[in-house]
Amino acid sequence: MVTIYIEGGGDAPQLKARCRKAFNKFIQNMGFKGSMPKLVACGSRRNAYEQFCTAVKQGKKAMLLVDSEAPVRREHEFDPWPHLQQREGDGWTAPPSATAADCHLMVECMENWFLADIPALKGYYGSGFKENKLPSTSKGIEKVAKSSVYTGLKEATKITRKGSYSKGDHSFSILEQIDPNKVTEASKWAKQFKDCLALEMHL
Repeated sequence: MVTIYIEGGGDAPQLKARCRKAFNKFIQNMGFKGSMPKLVACGSRRNAYEQFCTAVKQGKKAMLLVDSEAPVRREHEFDPWPHLQQREGDGWTAPPSATAADCHLMVECMENWFLADIPALKGYYGSGFKENKLPSTSKGIEKVAKSSVYTGLKEATKITRKGSYSKGDHSFSILEQIDPNKVTEASKWAKQFKDCLALEMHL
């Protein structure tokens, strides 16, 4: 069985459990119900990378799922290792046996995925949700800067009953509700993640 090491959940065990539960549902809904990988919510991206590297060195089947945090250059499409090595703050190198199929990016962050399913966002926040405050996705959800995603979500939700978007309180509840098929249609990186996972799970 492959283990996916995921960025997210912060330092609190309760929040890591919420992160794992949300990704579990998202991946089940992606078409893997009945044949699921093991999921580990690692908190920081550095922790996710280090736990992934340890698993690979021990000969275990492992995948890494982290935010790209920045635009991914075209020449690095579907090979995230050069991006992660060159990005300031990371400087990560792939373990010797790791390939591009073992590492996947949420471009630029998990919240970019939410922009693929606006009806789910509306359903979660209800009355007061201002769709027109969300950033334009005319060039695709992967082209929206992380800062614009966060600003747009906060502006769109600030007068809803749930209040302004909060990464801890809201993000994992939304992830459980969005349609993964819409995400993979809108994000080439998400589709690559799904396709590589299907091969790993022999589906």
